[in-house]
Amino acid sequence: MEIAINLMGGLGLFLYGMNLMADGLQKSAGEKLKRIIGLLTSNVLMGVLVGALVTAIIQSSSATTVMVVGFVNAGIMTLPQAIGVIMGANIGTTITAQLVSLDLVGIAPLALGIGIVMYLFSKNQKTKTIAEILIGFGILFTGMDFMKNAVKPLSEFQGFTDALVAFGNRPILGILLGFGITAIVQSSSASMGMLLALASQGLIPLTAALPILYGENIGTCVTSLISSIGASINARRAALMHLVFNIIGTIIFMLILTKPITMIVQNLNPDDVSRQIANAHTLFNITNVILLLPFSKYIVKLTMKLMPEREEEINSKKTVHYIDDRMMETPSIALSNTIKETLRMGEKAKESLDNAMEGFLNKSKEKVDESFSNEKLINILQKSILNYLLKLSKTSLNDNSRESVDLLFNTVNDIERVGDHAENIAELATTVIDNNLSLSKDGSVELKDLYQKVIDTYSLALESLEKSDVDLACRVIKMEEQVDMMEKSCRANHMRRLNASSCSVDSGVIFLDLISNLERVSDHSANIAQQVIKSSNKKFA
Repeated sequence: MEIAINLMGGLGLFLYGMNLMADGLQKSAGEKLKRIIGLLTSNVLMGVLVGALVTAIIQSSSATTVMVVGFVNAGIMTLPQAIGVIMGANIGTTITAQLVSLDLVGIAPLALGIGIVMYLFSKNQKTKTIAEILIGFGILFTGMDFMKNAVKPLSEFQGFTDALVAFGNRPILGILLGFGITAIVQSSSASMGMLLALASQGLIPLTAALPILYGENIGTCVTSLISSIGASINARRAALMHLVFNIIGTIIFMLILTKPITMIVQNLNPDDVSRQIANAHTLFNITNVILLLPFSKYIVKLTMKLMPEREEEINSKKTVHYIDDRMMETPSIALSNTIKETLRMGEKAKESLDNAMEGFLNKSKEKVDESFSNEKLINILQKSILNYLLKLSKTSLNDNSRESVDLLFNTVNDIERVGDHAENIAELATTVIDNNLSLSKDGSVELKDLYQKVIDTYSLALESLEKSDVDLACRVIKMEEQVDMMEKSCRANHMRRLNASSCSVDSGVIFLDLISNLERVSDHSANIAQQVIKSSNKKFA
């Protein structure tokens, strides 16, 4: 019982340290992660490199694969792209095993001490992030030391050591054991840590460790399979691809490559079983990718055969396109995609505005109905994005990213208000159509000019948000001032026309209400631009 408690305590420290170190690495590499994901193309080899780099940073192949499921579910990554990233994730996760297999327990207290002092006495965010990495590193190796000490007494139990050795003779049992442990702890790095702890105490030979290692590689797929429940068909296929890839690799190694890999790692480190296991893990994953990369298209096709699309899934439509809870495994990437979703919402508001104005000017009931339909979607998008931002604000973001999240709350609300003004204009258009009202020729010309200026201002505001361009944002604020002057001019001209009886009172009321709504749209455009300027100032502060 004492052994089990100490092992669980060590495992808990190991997992906490690994997560803390990964959070620190993610914060320090936030912008780089965005650029790494931006490298994704249809080139599978590039996908492998991206998968390996991202996994090396976030310290978890499961987290990377869950994120890939989220990307595929959001429709911003195809299955051919996903297979490359999944393969790369298997390579990236070997870095953790290599790190853990090194005997660095002696420097763990030093890392902890330096990290804690830096964290407590520094106010600089970058320094605190480095401190988190050091503290995570120290706790990880402290946990590893706990696990090693916990399993040490097991060497006295002949039955236990005999059972472990038996896995070399009955590899299927070893695979099942590795699969089971990893499925339970939801981390191949953690199960690898336990395996290395046993090896460090001379409790398990390489021949018995290899089947368990293969099982761990399959077990790591459980996390992504669970995360894909309720997702789109392609997202579930992405999770299944991970499983298929690892099973095929395990079969190849079990039947053909176990002896060669054993010879290689034993020659590299004849007297260190921990290093042999870590090197075997690395060789297994790299060789697996090299062998199966040329057949990636066939793995995709096999997965599609195993999981065909049902009729109801073909006809289903998604409300959000770029955001998915699974992406929160890497908050910086989730934030980047939230901005894309916000821009998409902004375009929907622009469509609603265009339809409302066209419905007003051309007395088109069809365009008015389209505007009302768009407004319903905008409201749904607003709720979805705000809920997502709320969840994102609770993740491990650096200060700049957290500030961006706060500012996005305001931007989303401004865009929703633009949609509301489009709805107001659509209601005015309905009144015009139902009562067969008309504007004067001069009034129509002024209205078109004002609307063009407003829509140009709003479009530029969205562009400044997309590019994080302060110069464009400043131009938006100047254009908003021009809209204010045009609106005042329209009001003055309208009063002259009204006094000259060149337009009706009923049409005049509609006209004033309409230009007021357009002026408010330009105000919200300026608000969006102000958020861009604030966000940029924070980054360079």
